[in-house]
Amino acid sequence: MRAVSILKALTPLGWIAVAGVVAGLAATLLGGLGFRWDPLNLQQHRLAAAEARAAAGERDARAQAAARRLEAEGADEQLRRFDDFQQQQTTAARLTATAVAQARSADDAETVLESRRADHLRAHDRELCRLAPDLDGCAGAAQPARGGDAAVRPGDLAG
Repeated sequence: MRAVSILKALTPLGWIAVAGVVAGLAATLLGGLGFRWDPLNLQQHRLAAAEARAAAGERDARAQAAARRLEAEGADEQLRRFDDFQQQQTTAARLTATAVAQARSADDAETVLESRRADHLRAHDRELCRLAPDLDGCAGAAQPARGGDAAVRPGDLAG
């Protein structure tokens, strides 16, 4: 009978508290049994957002992998070109040293050239400097201009 007297003694605020406790216990019990109540479909929205983030992350990962692959290919190509350049430079230095040694040891190494032959050799030198102005010994050798523009050498006409 004591329970009946407790129920009679509850005020409307007490009844609201009892109803809240009963609802909480029911939700906990039903949640433990696997029942999910989602009237606003929030779980589906969270799932769609997570799938979109995963897809964006996958695209980003593919783009980064492609960038790393291109960087590796570029580095390999740069190394190959550098090796080719080093080989060409070594070959040119060896051939130049051989030619200089032969010219100095030739029997006519001390003979003065006639002016016509010297003019002919100077013309060849000028042509080489025109074709490759960055060669050592060319008077018009210039550093490349900033921004990838063509080099400007003294005496070039503005056009």
